[in-house]
Amino acid sequence: MKILLAIDDSKFSETATQAIVQQMRPDNTEVCVLHAVQLTLPNESLRQGRELVGRTEQVLSKAGFKASTAVVEGDPRVAVIDYAAHWNADLIVVGSHGRTGMERFLMGSVAESIARHTHCSIEIVRPSARGSQG
Repeated sequence: MKILLAIDDSKFSETATQAIVQQMRPDNTEVCVLHAVQLTLPNESLRQGRELVGRTEQVLSKAGFKASTAVVEGDPRVAVIDYAAHWNADLIVVGSHGRTGMERFLMGSVAESIARHTHCSIEIVRPSARGSQG
């Protein structure tokens, strides 16, 4: 199985990483950790993106997964879908910030956009209501 783990620098991405470790078997599972960098945003760089995916790749490798990394430039809504198609992913795993109401409407939802437009299955990992127990 080929899993594309789309991450940003948030606790929600850490939760998505842990979901893979806990739910998937490393046997015959390849995980590509992807981060999309929007260079138009302040304080974001390709170097920071490479460091981020590198840390996540180490977590997955220690858990026994065959892991690789990719950092691409562009809007995450488009970049994740394009990369998943190019890489022939079977599953996309992404964390959800859990925004609702007006905040979700104004900010948009990367996870929702990916779910609506991708060619493969997607798992959206939501924050636990139990805090750090989840």
